[in-house]
Amino acid sequence: MLLAPLAAALLGAAPPSQPPPGAAAERVRADVEFLASDLLEGRDTGSRGHEVAAAYVAAQFRSMGLKPGGTGGGWYVQVPLREAAHADEPSASLTVGRRSQRLRPGVDIAIRPSLTRSSRRIDAPLVFAGHGVSDRRLGIDDYSGLDVRGKVVVVIEGTPPGLPSEIAAHLDSAKAITAAEKGAAGLIEIAGTGIRKRGDRVSAFGQPVIDWVDPSGKSASQGSRLGLFALLSRSAGERLFKGSGRSLAQAVTAGARPGAMQGFDLPARIRIGDRMRWRDFTSPEVVGLLPGSDPRLRGEYVVLMGHLDHIGMKSGARPGEDSIYNGALDNAAGVATMLEAARAFIASGKPPRRSILFIANTAEEVGLRGADYFAANPTVPRQAIAAAVDLDMPMLLYEFTDVIAFGGEHSTVAQEIASAASAMRVAVSPDPMPDEAIFVRSDHYRFVTRGIPAILLMTGYANGGEKKWDEFFARTYHKPSDDVRQPIRWDQGARYAELNYRIARALADADSRPLWYAGDYFGDSFAPGQPKARREGLQRP
Repeated sequence: MLLAPLAAALLGAAPPSQPPPGAAAERVRADVEFLASDLLEGRDTGSRGHEVAAAYVAAQFRSMGLKPGGTGGGWYVQVPLREAAHADEPSASLTVGRRSQRLRPGVDIAIRPSLTRSSRRIDAPLVFAGHGVSDRRLGIDDYSGLDVRGKVVVVIEGTPPGLPSEIAAHLDSAKAITAAEKGAAGLIEIAGTGIRKRGDRVSAFGQPVIDWVDPSGKSASQGSRLGLFALLSRSAGERLFKGSGRSLAQAVTAGARPGAMQGFDLPARIRIGDRMRWRDFTSPEVVGLLPGSDPRLRGEYVVLMGHLDHIGMKSGARPGEDSIYNGALDNAAGVATMLEAARAFIASGKPPRRSILFIANTAEEVGLRGADYFAANPTVPRQAIAAAVDLDMPMLLYEFTDVIAFGGEHSTVAQEIASAASAMRVAVSPDPMPDEAIFVRSDHYRFVTRGIPAILLMTGYANGGEKKWDEFFARTYHKPSDDVRQPIRWDQGARYAELNYRIARALADADSRPLWYAGDYFGDSFAPGQPKARREGLQRP
């Protein structure tokens, strides 16, 4: 499908020259083939391969005529990252009453390495705080009546029952931050106590972690004021309750009923000792700027982004085994279609009214760290960012006839998406897997938590899409087989790029910037002072 001629028809102005049929598809293919090349060795965050990929994207931005949008007038925002690991085996013991017992790391307890403390010695009493959730908007406070200052908070997995999946996922991820805000010395979650099965997390929870670290040495999103974050096995957790008059099983049962659980002091103390090994490094976000043309609106920005990093190379591969995680669809395809959307703006000959930032994110695969750093430290005023659209892993293995806008029900961004999709006879379908809470699991969400309306756009389940998605997750996702040997439909890459061009164009040219819906949980939580739009039709949180 020809992207530039269709774009010209949409805008009412033809570009200076018309590309030959299939040119957009071939450009998407060329970008994916380079970014997913074995020579880039899987584009792991902080690796040489990722640096080469970033240089390629910057060169593409320059060739289009975009302006550098990074730090100091350059193409890059260097994200300061730290990997923290245990220098040796941590020591841990639990004292219940007068009896003290050693906790075996990786069996009884897993201690998350600290990104801010090179060594720790913790000796603190324990207090049980239900799920560890406190949110006045929802009328939930598991800390009610508890003084947790200087204590280690013990919680069960998950969140109180009855919450929408996206809100539950957000609250679950915020437990460490909540404990820190309450003045706790640490947080321990007891494994195997939630409704959802999470597998053997005790053996993996203490593995190395990566996050961005600010110039003062504080970590961004690990609850840096919290001295300890650990996971306790269920059998070890049962010991904590001895002598309290209640059992862990009773606490878990109460947790399954709304309002039935209350916190209390535990007759126990925990002692922790460990030393950290740190590796500090940087990895670039690549930022291209297309200045807006409207004197009133060009100081506002629409963000179109996709993560450039993947997961690198397989360790311990056998001779002859494919050891490179190329990440062709995850997410070379997202970046390639973002590049093609940028080219469509230039080819149109008509600048957008608002400015547009095209961002190739880093460190998505290690926890959305690059997008989080940019959202916390943007190169333009944060309040001037009107909206963000994230392109992550478009499934280009079939002719898509619908798309999914994860998070679309929270803001009016979805209205522009629906309009742009309708012009291409593409439907916008509801979230087909709401229990997975996809909205809070990709780069756009780091913008949401700074009050910016944002969505994740993915190709949908219609026209055979569901089968392709299922097969990809079962056989290809995060495997070396995600390479260009797949039967990728490059024409669908061109269509997806055109759709994202239309969406970005609509957001950039609209008279008004997108708004959160009135009464929306995320808008009220992260953008309480912003104007809100009235929600029409079905009410959703």
